[in-house]
Amino acid sequence: MKKKLTFLLAIIMIFSLAFTGCSGSGGDSGGGNGGDSGGDSGDTVKIGWIGSLTGDQAPWGKCESQTVEMLIEQTNANGGVLGGRMLELVKYDTKNDPNEAVNAVKRLVSQDKVCAILGPNASAQALAITNVLNSAHVSDIATVATNPKITVNDKGEVNPYNFRVCFTDPYQGAVAGGYAADVLKYKKAAILYDVASDYSQGFMQYFIETFEAKGGTIVAQEAFKAGDTDFRPQLTKIKEADPEVILMPYYYKEVALSANQARELGITATLMGGDGWPSDNLFEMAGKAIEGSYVVNHFDYNDPDVIPLTEMYIEKYGTTPEINCYMVHDAYGVLLAAIEKAGSADSQAITDALTQVEYKGVTGTITLGEDTHDPVGKEAAIQQIQFNTEKGEYEYVFMQKYGTQE
Repeated sequence: MKKKLTFLLAIIMIFSLAFTGCSGSGGDSGGGNGGDSGGDSGDTVKIGWIGSLTGDQAPWGKCESQTVEMLIEQTNANGGVLGGRMLELVKYDTKNDPNEAVNAVKRLVSQDKVCAILGPNASAQALAITNVLNSAHVSDIATVATNPKITVNDKGEVNPYNFRVCFTDPYQGAVAGGYAADVLKYKKAAILYDVASDYSQGFMQYFIETFEAKGGTIVAQEAFKAGDTDFRPQLTKIKEADPEVILMPYYYKEVALSANQARELGITATLMGGDGWPSDNLFEMAGKAIEGSYVVNHFDYNDPDVIPLTEMYIEKYGTTPEINCYMVHDAYGVLLAAIEKAGSADSQAITDALTQVEYKGVTGTITLGEDTHDPVGKEAAIQQIQFNTEKGEYEYVFMQKYGTQE
Protein backbone atom coordinates (compact mmCIF):
# COMPACT_ATOMS: atom_id res chain seq x y z
CA MET A 1 0.00 0.00 0.00
CA LYS A 2 2.84 2.36 0.86
CA LYS A 3 4.51 1.70 -2.52
CA LYS A 4 1.24 2.42 -4.35
CA LEU A 5 0.77 5.71 -2.48
CA THR A 6 4.34 6.77 -3.26
CA PHE A 7 3.81 5.96 -6.95
CA LEU A 8 0.56 7.99 -7.08
CA LEU A 9 2.23 11.00 -5.44
CA ALA A 10 5.07 10.83 -7.97
CA ILE A 11 2.58 10.81 -10.85
CA ILE A 12 0.75 13.81 -9.38
CA MET A 13 4.02 15.74 -9.04
CA ILE A 14 4.99 15.03 -12.67
CA PHE A 15 1.65 16.30 -13.97
CA SER A 16 1.82 19.33 -11.69
CA LEU A 17 5.25 20.29 -13.00
CA ALA A 18 4.15 19.76 -16.60
CA PHE A 19 1.19 22.11 -16.30
CA THR A 20 3.24 24.71 -14.45
CA GLY A 21 5.81 24.74 -17.26
CA CYS A 22 3.15 25.32 -19.94
CA SER A 23 1.51 28.28 -18.31
CA GLY A 24 4.29 30.27 -16.74
CA SER A 25 5.68 32.33 -19.62
CA GLY A 26 2.72 33.59 -21.59
CA GLY A 27 2.69 31.07 -24.44
CA ASP A 28 -0.39 28.98 -25.22
CA SER A 29 0.16 25.23 -25.30
CA GLY A 30 -2.12 24.89 -28.32
CA GLY A 31 -1.12 25.20 -31.98
CA GLY A 32 -0.85 28.45 -33.95
CA ASN A 33 -4.27 28.21 -35.55
CA GLY A 34 -5.83 31.54 -34.74
CA GLY A 35 -8.22 31.86 -31.85
CA ASP A 36 -6.28 29.94 -29.24
CA SER A 37 -2.79 31.07 -30.21
CA GLY A 38 -0.74 34.12 -29.47
CA GLY A 39 0.41 34.49 -25.88
CA ASP A 40 -3.01 34.70 -24.20
CA SER A 41 -2.29 32.32 -21.32
CA GLY A 42 -0.04 32.76 -18.33
CA ASP A 43 1.09 35.99 -16.71
CA THR A 44 3.00 37.55 -19.60
CA VAL A 45 2.09 38.63 -23.11
CA LYS A 46 4.71 37.68 -25.69
CA ILE A 47 5.55 40.00 -28.58
CA GLY A 48 7.94 38.99 -31.35
CA TRP A 49 10.48 41.12 -33.23
CA ILE A 50 12.52 40.27 -36.30
CA GLY A 51 15.18 42.30 -38.07
CA SER A 52 18.79 42.42 -39.18
CA LEU A 53 21.26 42.47 -36.30
CA THR A 54 24.11 41.45 -38.60
CA GLY A 55 25.01 42.52 -42.14
CA ASP A 56 24.71 45.87 -43.90
CA GLN A 57 21.34 46.65 -42.31
CA ALA A 58 22.52 45.92 -38.77
CA PRO A 59 22.61 49.60 -37.68
CA TRP A 60 18.86 49.82 -38.35
CA GLY A 61 18.05 46.45 -36.82
CA LYS A 62 20.08 47.08 -33.67
CA CYS A 63 18.41 50.44 -33.13
CA GLU A 64 14.97 49.00 -33.78
CA SER A 65 15.38 46.08 -31.38
CA GLN A 66 16.83 48.32 -28.67
CA THR A 67 13.89 50.70 -29.04
CA VAL A 68 11.37 47.88 -28.57
CA GLU A 69 13.25 46.71 -25.47
CA MET A 70 13.21 50.26 -24.10
CA LEU A 71 9.50 50.70 -24.78
CA ILE A 72 8.57 47.36 -23.22
CA GLU A 73 10.55 48.26 -20.10
CA GLN A 74 8.61 51.50 -19.92
CA THR A 75 5.24 49.78 -20.44
CA ASN A 76 5.96 47.15 -17.80
CA ALA A 77 7.14 49.80 -15.34
CA ASN A 78 3.81 51.57 -15.85
CA GLY A 79 1.77 48.46 -15.08
CA GLY A 80 1.88 46.46 -18.30
CA VAL A 81 -1.18 45.76 -20.45
CA LEU A 82 -4.63 44.27 -19.99
CA GLY A 83 -4.92 45.20 -16.36
CA GLY A 84 -1.44 44.31 -15.20
CA ARG A 85 0.05 41.65 -17.48
CA MET A 86 3.72 42.11 -18.27
CA LEU A 87 5.09 42.14 -21.81
CA GLU A 88 7.88 39.81 -22.89
CA LEU A 89 9.95 40.35 -26.04
CA VAL A 90 11.22 37.47 -28.15
CA LYS A 91 13.55 38.59 -30.94
CA TYR A 92 15.50 36.97 -33.75
CA ASP A 93 18.21 38.14 -36.12
CA THR A 94 17.19 37.73 -39.76
CA LYS A 95 20.74 38.50 -41.00
CA ASN A 96 19.20 40.53 -43.83
CA ASP A 97 18.06 37.22 -45.39
CA PRO A 98 14.43 36.48 -46.36
CA ASN A 99 14.93 32.76 -45.60
CA GLU A 100 16.17 33.60 -42.13
CA ALA A 101 13.12 35.83 -41.68
CA VAL A 102 10.83 32.91 -42.54
CA ASN A 103 12.63 30.63 -40.08
CA ALA A 104 12.45 33.28 -37.37
CA VAL A 105 8.70 33.77 -37.79
CA LYS A 106 8.12 30.01 -37.75
CA ARG A 107 9.87 29.86 -34.38
CA LEU A 108 7.97 32.85 -33.05
CA VAL A 109 4.52 31.48 -33.88
CA SER A 110 5.06 27.78 -33.16
CA GLN A 111 7.69 27.65 -30.44
CA ASP A 112 7.40 31.01 -28.69
CA LYS A 113 3.65 31.52 -29.18
CA VAL A 114 3.81 35.29 -29.64
CA CYS A 115 0.59 37.27 -30.05
CA ALA A 116 1.99 39.53 -32.81
CA ILE A 117 5.27 40.47 -34.46
CA LEU A 118 7.02 43.81 -35.03
CA GLY A 119 9.46 44.37 -37.91
CA PRO A 120 11.14 43.74 -40.22
CA ASN A 121 12.73 46.81 -41.74
CA ALA A 122 13.30 45.32 -45.20
CA SER A 123 10.63 44.66 -47.84
CA ALA A 124 12.09 41.36 -49.08
CA GLN A 125 11.88 39.91 -45.58
CA ALA A 126 8.38 41.24 -44.99
CA LEU A 127 7.19 39.70 -48.25
CA ALA A 128 8.80 36.35 -47.48
CA ILE A 129 6.98 35.81 -44.17
CA THR A 130 3.46 36.31 -45.58
CA ASN A 131 2.54 32.62 -45.93
CA VAL A 132 3.77 31.77 -42.43
CA LEU A 133 1.68 34.60 -40.95
CA ASN A 134 -1.39 33.43 -42.88
CA SER A 135 -1.00 29.84 -41.68
CA ALA A 136 -0.46 30.83 -38.07
CA HIS A 137 -3.09 33.62 -37.99
CA VAL A 138 -0.57 35.93 -36.34
CA SER A 139 -0.11 39.52 -37.54
CA ASP A 140 3.08 41.37 -38.33
CA ILE A 141 3.51 45.17 -38.32
CA ALA A 142 6.43 46.11 -40.57
CA THR A 143 8.35 49.27 -39.78
CA VAL A 144 10.08 50.63 -42.90
CA ALA A 145 9.18 47.90 -45.41
CA THR A 146 7.73 49.96 -48.26
CA ASN A 147 7.04 47.48 -51.10
CA PRO A 148 3.30 47.74 -51.92
CA LYS A 149 2.94 43.95 -52.30
CA ILE A 150 3.56 43.42 -48.59
CA THR A 151 0.03 44.44 -47.68
CA VAL A 152 -1.84 44.07 -51.00
CA ASN A 153 -0.97 41.19 -53.34
CA ASP A 154 -0.85 41.07 -57.14
CA LYS A 155 -4.57 40.26 -57.28
CA GLY A 156 -5.39 43.44 -55.42
CA GLU A 157 -6.36 41.50 -52.28
CA VAL A 158 -5.23 42.61 -48.86
CA ASN A 159 -2.84 40.22 -47.11
CA PRO A 160 -4.83 39.53 -43.92
CA TYR A 161 -1.94 39.40 -41.46
CA ASN A 162 0.49 41.93 -42.97
CA PHE A 163 0.40 45.53 -41.73
CA ARG A 164 2.80 48.49 -41.75
CA VAL A 165 3.21 52.00 -40.34
CA CYS A 166 5.21 53.47 -43.23
CA PHE A 167 4.14 54.75 -46.63
CA THR A 168 4.98 52.74 -49.78
CA ASP A 169 7.61 52.86 -52.52
CA PRO A 170 5.12 54.19 -55.11
CA TYR A 171 4.13 56.95 -52.71
CA GLN A 172 7.64 58.15 -51.91
CA GLY A 173 8.65 57.81 -55.57
CA ALA A 174 5.74 60.01 -56.57
CA VAL A 175 6.57 62.47 -53.80
CA ALA A 176 10.20 62.71 -54.93
CA GLY A 177 9.19 63.18 -58.56
CA GLY A 178 6.61 65.80 -57.70
CA TYR A 179 8.91 67.74 -55.41
CA ALA A 180 11.74 67.73 -57.96
CA ALA A 181 9.43 69.10 -60.65
CA ASP A 182 7.04 71.37 -58.73
CA VAL A 183 9.21 72.80 -55.95
CA LEU A 184 12.78 72.51 -57.20
CA LYS A 185 11.66 73.27 -60.77
CA TYR A 186 14.01 70.73 -62.32
CA LYS A 187 13.43 69.63 -65.92
CA LYS A 188 16.17 67.00 -66.41
CA ALA A 189 16.66 64.02 -64.10
CA ALA A 190 18.93 60.98 -64.15
CA ILE A 191 18.50 57.77 -62.17
CA LEU A 192 21.02 55.33 -60.73
CA TYR A 193 19.23 52.31 -59.27
CA ASP A 194 19.77 48.82 -57.86
CA VAL A 195 18.51 46.29 -60.41
CA ALA A 196 18.30 43.58 -57.72
CA SER A 197 16.10 45.62 -55.36
CA ASP A 198 12.29 45.76 -55.53
CA TYR A 199 12.50 48.83 -53.30
CA SER A 200 14.79 50.63 -55.73
CA GLN A 201 12.81 49.69 -58.82
CA GLY A 202 9.43 50.59 -57.34
CA PHE A 203 10.71 53.96 -56.13
CA MET A 204 12.23 54.65 -59.54
CA GLN A 205 9.11 53.69 -61.49
CA TYR A 206 6.83 56.14 -59.73
CA PHE A 207 9.44 58.89 -59.73
CA ILE A 208 9.62 58.58 -63.51
CA GLU A 209 5.85 58.55 -63.97
CA THR A 210 5.32 61.62 -61.82
CA PHE A 211 8.32 63.60 -63.05
CA GLU A 212 7.45 63.04 -66.71
CA ALA A 213 3.76 63.80 -66.10
CA LYS A 214 4.85 67.19 -64.79
CA GLY A 215 6.90 67.97 -67.89
CA GLY A 216 10.29 66.62 -66.82
CA THR A 217 12.62 64.42 -68.86
CA ILE A 218 14.66 61.41 -67.75
CA VAL A 219 17.99 61.96 -69.51
CA ALA A 220 19.80 58.88 -68.15
CA GLN A 221 18.88 55.65 -66.40
CA GLU A 222 21.72 53.43 -65.18
CA ALA A 223 21.70 50.25 -63.09
CA PHE A 224 23.98 48.44 -60.66
CA LYS A 225 23.60 45.44 -58.37
CA ALA A 226 23.78 45.54 -54.57
CA GLY A 227 27.31 44.77 -53.48
CA ASP A 228 28.93 46.72 -56.33
CA THR A 229 31.55 49.21 -55.22
CA ASP A 230 32.53 50.91 -58.49
CA PHE A 231 29.83 53.14 -59.97
CA ARG A 232 32.09 55.18 -62.21
CA PRO A 233 31.02 53.63 -65.56
CA GLN A 234 27.36 54.43 -64.87
CA LEU A 235 28.12 57.86 -63.40
CA THR A 236 30.25 58.78 -66.42
CA LYS A 237 27.26 58.20 -68.68
CA ILE A 238 25.05 60.19 -66.31
CA LYS A 239 27.54 63.07 -66.33
CA GLU A 240 27.41 63.19 -70.14
CA ALA A 241 23.60 63.55 -69.96
CA ASP A 242 23.99 66.66 -67.75
CA PRO A 243 21.03 66.20 -65.37
CA GLU A 244 19.95 68.74 -62.77
CA VAL A 245 19.04 66.03 -60.26
CA ILE A 246 20.08 62.41 -59.80
CA LEU A 247 17.70 60.01 -58.05
CA MET A 248 19.49 57.42 -55.92
CA PRO A 249 16.72 55.14 -54.56
CA TYR A 250 18.77 52.67 -52.53
CA TYR A 251 20.49 52.21 -49.17
CA TYR A 252 23.07 54.32 -47.37
CA LYS A 253 26.16 52.19 -48.04
CA GLU A 254 25.82 52.34 -51.83
CA VAL A 255 24.58 55.94 -51.57
CA ALA A 256 27.83 56.95 -49.87
CA LEU A 257 30.01 55.14 -52.38
CA SER A 258 28.18 56.44 -55.45
CA ALA A 259 27.85 59.99 -54.11
CA ASN A 260 31.58 60.20 -53.38
CA GLN A 261 32.43 58.89 -56.83
CA ALA A 262 29.95 61.26 -58.49
CA ARG A 263 31.64 64.26 -56.90
CA GLU A 264 35.08 62.90 -57.79
CA LEU A 265 33.94 62.82 -61.43
CA GLY A 266 32.88 66.45 -61.20
CA ILE A 267 29.13 65.84 -61.13
CA THR A 268 27.44 68.79 -59.43
CA ALA A 269 23.79 67.75 -59.84
CA THR A 270 21.54 67.65 -56.78
CA LEU A 271 21.19 64.16 -55.32
CA MET A 272 17.85 62.83 -54.10
CA GLY A 273 16.78 59.70 -52.23
CA GLY A 274 14.28 58.18 -49.87
CA ASP A 275 13.97 56.37 -46.56
CA GLY A 276 16.86 54.04 -47.40
CA TRP A 277 19.27 56.94 -46.87
CA PRO A 278 18.86 58.03 -43.23
CA SER A 279 21.66 56.69 -41.09
CA ASP A 280 24.43 58.33 -39.10
CA ASN A 281 26.77 56.05 -41.06
CA LEU A 282 25.82 57.93 -44.22
CA PHE A 283 27.21 61.18 -42.86
CA GLU A 284 30.42 59.46 -41.76
CA MET A 285 30.91 57.75 -45.12
CA ALA A 286 29.78 60.49 -47.52
CA GLY A 287 30.11 63.83 -45.73
CA LYS A 288 30.35 66.75 -48.14
CA ALA A 289 29.42 64.59 -51.14
CA ILE A 290 25.78 64.51 -50.01
CA GLU A 291 25.54 68.08 -48.72
CA GLY A 292 22.52 69.77 -50.30
CA SER A 293 20.82 66.47 -51.13
CA TYR A 294 17.08 66.00 -50.61
CA VAL A 295 15.57 63.05 -48.78
CA VAL A 296 11.96 61.86 -48.70
CA ASN A 297 11.49 60.79 -45.08
CA HIS A 298 8.66 59.73 -42.81
CA PHE A 299 8.88 62.53 -40.25
CA ASP A 300 10.76 65.63 -39.12
CA TYR A 301 13.49 64.93 -36.56
CA ASN A 302 12.96 68.37 -35.00
CA ASP A 303 9.21 67.97 -34.53
CA PRO A 304 8.37 68.66 -30.85
CA ASP A 305 6.56 65.30 -30.73
CA VAL A 306 9.71 63.52 -31.92
CA ILE A 307 12.37 65.10 -29.70
CA PRO A 308 11.40 63.40 -26.38
CA LEU A 309 11.85 59.94 -27.95
CA THR A 310 15.23 60.98 -29.34
CA GLU A 311 16.34 62.17 -25.91
CA MET A 312 15.01 59.04 -24.23
CA TYR A 313 16.97 56.80 -26.60
CA ILE A 314 20.19 58.83 -26.25
CA GLU A 315 19.93 58.75 -22.47
CA LYS A 316 19.58 54.97 -22.43
CA TYR A 317 21.98 53.95 -25.18
CA GLY A 318 24.34 56.90 -25.49
CA THR A 319 23.95 57.34 -29.23
CA THR A 320 21.64 59.07 -31.71
CA PRO A 321 18.83 56.78 -32.92
CA GLU A 322 18.28 55.70 -36.50
CA ILE A 323 15.00 56.20 -38.35
CA ASN A 324 13.89 52.75 -37.14
CA CYS A 325 13.58 54.02 -33.58
CA TYR A 326 10.70 56.27 -34.57
CA MET A 327 9.01 53.83 -36.93
CA VAL A 328 9.03 50.91 -34.51
CA HIS A 329 7.85 53.26 -31.74
CA ASP A 330 4.71 53.87 -33.75
CA ALA A 331 4.31 50.21 -34.75
CA TYR A 332 4.55 49.31 -31.06
CA GLY A 333 2.03 52.00 -30.13
CA VAL A 334 -0.46 50.74 -32.72
CA LEU A 335 0.00 47.18 -31.44
CA LEU A 336 -0.60 48.15 -27.79
CA ALA A 337 -3.71 50.06 -28.80
CA ALA A 338 -4.96 46.97 -30.65
CA ILE A 339 -4.24 44.70 -27.68
CA GLU A 340 -6.25 46.96 -25.37
CA LYS A 341 -9.02 47.24 -27.98
CA ALA A 342 -9.14 43.44 -28.32
CA GLY A 343 -9.22 43.04 -24.55
CA SER A 344 -6.90 40.04 -24.77
CA ALA A 345 -3.63 38.82 -26.25
CA ASP A 346 -5.46 36.51 -28.65
CA SER A 347 -3.73 36.86 -32.01
CA GLN A 348 -6.89 36.91 -34.14
CA ALA A 349 -8.62 39.41 -31.86
CA ILE A 350 -5.56 41.67 -32.15
CA THR A 351 -5.58 41.33 -35.94
CA ASP A 352 -9.23 42.37 -36.05
CA ALA A 353 -8.51 45.36 -33.82
CA LEU A 354 -5.53 46.70 -35.79
CA THR A 355 -7.78 48.50 -38.28
CA GLN A 356 -10.13 49.76 -35.56
CA VAL A 357 -7.70 51.90 -33.58
CA GLU A 358 -6.16 55.33 -34.07
CA TYR A 359 -2.77 56.07 -32.61
CA LYS A 360 -1.04 59.44 -32.40
CA GLY A 361 2.60 58.56 -32.91
CA VAL A 362 5.78 60.49 -33.46
CA THR A 363 5.54 60.08 -37.25
CA GLY A 364 1.91 61.17 -37.40
CA THR A 365 -1.55 59.99 -36.44
CA ILE A 366 -1.90 56.43 -37.68
CA THR A 367 -5.04 54.64 -38.78
CA LEU A 368 -4.52 51.44 -40.75
CA GLY A 369 -6.91 51.08 -43.70
CA GLU A 370 -9.10 47.99 -43.82
CA ASP A 371 -8.56 47.55 -47.56
CA THR A 372 -4.82 48.28 -47.56
CA HIS A 373 -3.43 47.71 -44.03
CA ASP A 374 -1.33 50.83 -44.73
CA PRO A 375 -1.49 54.11 -42.78
CA VAL A 376 -4.16 56.40 -44.18
CA GLY A 377 -3.21 59.93 -45.27
CA LYS A 378 0.39 60.13 -44.03
CA GLU A 379 2.39 62.91 -45.68
CA ALA A 380 6.10 62.69 -46.36
CA ALA A 381 8.65 65.00 -44.76
CA ILE A 382 11.07 66.55 -47.25
CA GLN A 383 14.50 67.09 -45.70
CA GLN A 384 17.75 68.55 -46.97
CA ILE A 385 21.17 67.45 -45.76
CA GLN A 386 23.04 70.51 -44.52
CA PHE A 387 26.20 71.16 -42.54
CA ASN A 388 25.57 72.80 -39.17
CA THR A 389 28.56 75.08 -38.60
CA GLU A 390 27.75 75.58 -34.90
CA LYS A 391 27.61 71.84 -34.18
CA GLY A 392 30.28 70.97 -36.74
CA GLU A 393 28.20 68.13 -38.16
CA TYR A 394 25.79 67.25 -40.94
CA GLU A 395 22.08 67.04 -40.21
CA TYR A 396 18.68 66.60 -41.83
CA VAL A 397 16.92 69.96 -42.10
CA PHE A 398 13.15 69.83 -42.50
CA MET A 399 11.92 71.69 -45.56
CA GLN A 400 8.19 70.94 -45.69
CA LYS A 401 5.49 68.32 -45.59
CA TYR A 402 4.64 67.19 -49.08
CA GLY A 403 1.94 64.87 -50.42
CA THR A 404 1.28 63.42 -53.84
CA GLN A 405 -1.84 65.53 -54.28
CA GLU A 406 0.04 68.86 -54.15
